[in-house]
Amino acid sequence: MSAEAHVHSSFYKFVSVADPEAVAARLRELSLPSTGIGGNILVALEGISGAIAAPAAALAAFEAALQQDPLFAGAFSDMVFKHSACATQPFTLIKVHCKPEIVAFGVPGVSGLPDPSKPNTHVSPQTWRELIKQPDVLVIDNRNSFEYKLGHFEGAIDPQVAHFRDFPAYVAEHADQWKRSGKRIAMYCTGGIRCEKTSAWMQDQGLDVYQLDGGIVSYFEALPDAAADWKGECFVFDKRIAIDTHLQETPTTAEEVYGADPADAWRLARARRLDPKGK
Repeated sequence: MSAEAHVHSSFYKFVSVADPEAVAARLRELSLPSTGIGGNILVALEGISGAIAAPAAALAAFEAALQQDPLFAGAFSDMVFKHSACATQPFTLIKVHCKPEIVAFGVPGVSGLPDPSKPNTHVSPQTWRELIKQPDVLVIDNRNSFEYKLGHFEGAIDPQVAHFRDFPAYVAEHADQWKRSGKRIAMYCTGGIRCEKTSAWMQDQGLDVYQLDGGIVSYFEALPDAAADWKGECFVFDKRIAIDTHLQETPTTAEEVYGADPADAWRLARARRLDPKGK
């Protein structure tokens, strides 16, 4: 690890990208090994998603390029970057890929691109805090079950899915019941991207849906007393493994997250390949 501390940055934007391969090629030029940037970036026709880390100055330069580089033609000019501290260097290498989706939902025809004909489902962290206390609101964790077990909003439901692509089947199974009982659905995920992909599709199922804008990370950032509503830690998909409500890395290891469930053996093997702390 470099002697200089790294800062983690997560970002995404659903926006039409005419030439994902050209965007990916430029991103690779902007994140050469000499920059010290590591992480993963996905580019698709529906937008961009990334989780990266680097020394502060290198990270700032990369983020400025994302917003200002002429090749991107302003597509990412208003993108939001969520930062957190790193005791462990989160990534060793930088990987930039083109994919069919920036988050794999698995339902044909569903895109995360904004649909102005549908009501805005985003709620701020402050509004979320009040929303989830309402008796007609069902709070659903839109993450994998192992993430829920590590930490979740108090009172939230675990759909018990192993992959995000399993979430639509869970919703389809329960949608009629939720509608009959007059439930509003409040859902959340780590950074917001999974809910972004799901919300418009759930509206098409006739559900009254709200999503936590910016996800758990934004909630922690906005509310110093987030621990009043959040129980446990928040899993992150990098070498740090987990962060607390103050966006600080915790001592939790991959073995503690995955070790008890044989079904997650492949996740543990992947984490060990990333050379996490405690190995």
